[in-house]
Amino acid sequence: MKKREKKQDNHERWLLTYSDLITLLMALFVILYATSRVDPMKFNQLAYSLQVALGTSPSGGAGVLDGGQGLDMATLSQAVKDAASKSAELDYEKLEAEKLTKVKEQVDKLIAESELNGSATTAIEERGLVITVKDNLFFDSGKATVKEQYKRQLNALSKILSSIDNYVRVEGHTDNVPIKTPYFNSNWQLSSIRASNVVEIFATECGLNPNRLLPVGYGEYRPIATNATEEGRAANRRVDIVILNSKFNDSEVKQR
Repeated sequence: MKKREKKQDNHERWLLTYSDLITLLMALFVILYATSRVDPMKFNQLAYSLQVALGTSPSGGAGVLDGGQGLDMATLSQAVKDAASKSAELDYEKLEAEKLTKVKEQVDKLIAESELNGSATTAIEERGLVITVKDNLFFDSGKATVKEQYKRQLNALSKILSSIDNYVRVEGHTDNVPIKTPYFNSNWQLSSIRASNVVEIFATECGLNPNRLLPVGYGEYRPIATNATEEGRAANRRVDIVILNSKFNDSEVKQR
């Protein structure tokens, strides 16, 4: 009887995995070269995405290093696209933060050198730069007409706003003390008209594009302090001029 020849093992199978790995490394170096500027956050995002493709990520995704299962150029391409998209988003957020910080510095200087000093503050929040002005600076009690002597402060502020393209929301706020006058039936009406009057000055007297402006009246319903004390009620009576983070531009456009 003829003996069956023993099938020889293919000792070159490792070359397939090795060639895939070399291809991935070459793609990595091409990408790193193309980016030119080394950004630690960008590099980390890219490294993580490639780890997913290689199967070495903490989530345990399949890839070259776990036997080559699930590896294809489409996976690598998508991983690179995801990393690039995330890097672009991080770059955008960084630039926006730097822009709002610069505007805050300009507004702080304006406040310090004007009659706004002591009656206005600034703060950068997730939604953007918030300029808070006490209501008694711009308005007489129970009234909504901006005092004539403070229009020049709004004009000075508008010059800073004209240097950027962010949308601006003017928000009127009151305390919870009821109001009923021949002009206003509620705090909601009072806060809304005050915000509208500030916006109208920005648009008609200061030359800001009306499409960027939005007046909102919240009445007593967005307090920042307790209404149980006079000090708290005074803090709640305010006008917030909000320079919105540009990432909210689309939501503002859709409201129109």
